[in-house]
Amino acid sequence: MTIGQKMHQTLASLEGAAANLKTFALETQDKTAQQMFNDLSGQVENIANALKGRVNYIEQQEPQYKVRQP
Repeated sequence: MTIGQKMHQTLASLEGAAANLKTFALETQDKTAQQMFNDLSGQVENIANALKGRVNYIEQQEPQYKVRQP
């Protein structure tokens, strides 16, 4: 697996984790837990956005890292 593939896989995992946290927030009645899940989701989204920026930069600078769709 190339570094590009690993970065895309990590990005997908982060996006999935953020979605799960949002779901947890919607499924609980506890306001404190809702706030915690929403805060965590936002943090994970920020990390995913930072990684997405890095992936885009690397793919522009180093085309060999670009993940090709089959």
